[in-house]
Amino acid sequence: MKTEDLMTRNVAVCRPGDSLERAAHLMWDWDVGCVVVTDAQQKPIGMITDRDLAMAAYTQGALLREIRVETVMATKIWACSVNTTLKEIEDKMRTAQVRRLPVVGFDGELVGIVTLGDIARSAHSSPLRVTELPGLARTLASITERRWPDSAAAQ
Repeated sequence: MKTEDLMTRNVAVCRPGDSLERAAHLMWDWDVGCVVVTDAQQKPIGMITDRDLAMAAYTQGALLREIRVETVMATKIWACSVNTTLKEIEDKMRTAQVRRLPVVGFDGELVGIVTLGDIARSAHSSPLRVTELPGLARTLASITERRWPDSAAAQ
């Protein structure tokens, strides 16, 4: 199974100069937990999640309309192509500890997004789901692994 069989083609996007308020509106309207940040050529240059929004508001003590996406977005993004295999997608998600990968076309432009939810739905509906579920379970376990010891979170 390849990315083009799994991915969501309509993706919520914003620009680096947009406010976090705009990103939050997009997340609400599209019922998603992240927005892909693109440049003028529709190439992904960053990602922003609902957690990024919440932490920026908390740490900066400012209104969402006063904070620009470019100051908060993750700029090291992992992406895949429409021809990436399910195993490669899972490997990338595990390595990067991410739940979503932008999908780029041959010119690097954004053509979709593949999420952990897309993989889970595919595994559930696939006649091959018995063989795909162990990969999904490993991916979920790796993604949700704590990055810091429990003692660091308590401080």
